[in-house]
Amino acid sequence: MNVGLKTLILPANEAAVAKAARCLAEGGLVAFPTETVYGLGADAANAGAIARLYEAKGRPSFNPLIAHVGDIAAARRIARFDATATKLAEAFWPGPLTLVLPKTTDCAVADLATAGLDTIAVRVPAHPVARAILRTFGGPVVAPSANLSGHVSPTSAAHVQSDLAGRIDLIVDGGAVTVGVESTIVGCFEEPMLLRPGGLPRGEIERVLGRPLVRPPEDADNDAGQPLAPGMLASHYAPRTKVRLNAESVETNEALLAFGPDSVRGAEAATAVMNLSPRGDLSEAAAHLFGYLRALDTKGARAIAVMPVPHHGLGEAINDRLRRAAIGR
Repeated sequence: MNVGLKTLILPANEAAVAKAARCLAEGGLVAFPTETVYGLGADAANAGAIARLYEAKGRPSFNPLIAHVGDIAAARRIARFDATATKLAEAFWPGPLTLVLPKTTDCAVADLATAGLDTIAVRVPAHPVARAILRTFGGPVVAPSANLSGHVSPTSAAHVQSDLAGRIDLIVDGGAVTVGVESTIVGCFEEPMLLRPGGLPRGEIERVLGRPLVRPPEDADNDAGQPLAPGMLASHYAPRTKVRLNAESVETNEALLAFGPDSVRGAEAATAVMNLSPRGDLSEAAAHLFGYLRALDTKGARAIAVMPVPHHGLGEAINDRLRRAAIGR
């Protein structure tokens, strides 16, 4: 890995979009904002670029990547849609939903990006900068979160710079993201399956489908085997500091990740305190989650005590990320 690479950082504008598209076409790595988190983009058809991406992130080679495209028509060129997939795409794209679908016979996405699976994860992002880059580039772009693998996901260009400066070619700075957790992933198998909770709540998907999403097999959500979809490694999203969940008190030399207007015993003695949402708003909490975990990870605390977060709506995705953070590396 050429860690001495000069990483260019540009504010999001037409010139930056054009530069990003050229860089992707030349096999470069470009970080850009989506509505969920910042993604690290590479030409999905260029196996060499994808290998550089894995190397830059230190990402396990068996963890598949999401292909980002500009619209449903582009998605149909790389993935086969049934009635269920079509219904979900028409309801929620562009937006924070990834669909896992069978590849088309002439799918342009390199096998390295799909980790040898005969399915592909695809989504149409809603962020205007991401859409402009995809439109200008003209092909699918794989774009996992723009961070070192296993680190907290990036919700600002500064987070990307902290992890990947010297490892990638370009960062397009589009400001802070709005959703703050990765896309929800649904596998369009015989029964639609929730593979990863995320920025689109399960309830909204189930209302469109008119039936519940099924759960993945118990052995699909661990580090032992090949995951069905991106983000399913159990120890993903882990800060360096130990994370303690559902804390009802703060112990000696712990930082506190709080939620809501109430506090817990010992909060006044915490090494540091950050509240995901003082008013108890799950959308605000999701937007703050990764940034606050990153900030508390720098405080030198023995552990990060995390107050309980409700499990409904976006709380399901927040708790999923926190559970993975608590597993550690």
